[in-house]
Parts: sequence; structure tokens; C-alpha cells
Amino acid sequence: MNKQESESVVIRLDDFLKHEGIVGTGGEAKVRIQSGEVRVNGDVEIRRRKQLSVGDVVEVLGETLTVG
Repeated sequence: MNKQESESVVIRLDDFLKHEGIVGTGGEAKVRIQSGEVRVNGDVEIRRRKQLSVGDVVEVLGETLTVG
């Protein structure tokens, strides 16, 4: 994969939280996101289907994760 392809890779916010083990289920992800507990690049994000790109920073439950 070249640099341009890696930068275009996206994952949905709810899937990212599940993948990283922050939440156990999609339902839990939905509740945490829609209740305003999640920030993306410093801004509260309430759209669970928000597309993340490589380099985006997600903050939730006191953890800071970078999409990579």
C-alpha cells in the first residue's frame, strides 16, 4: 500500500471503538457516542458512522487513540 492509499483508509467511529476494545458491542458504542462522551480531533462527535482517516485522534473514557 502506498502513502496515498494509506491516507484514504477510513473506518467508522463505532467500528474503531470496537476494534480498539474500548467498547464491547455496537450498542455500547452508539450510547457512548450519542451521549457526547467521544471527541474526534478535539471536537465532540455524536455521529457513530463518522468516517475516520489515518491520523485522526479519538478521545474517550480518558484514553487518547490515534487512527493508524
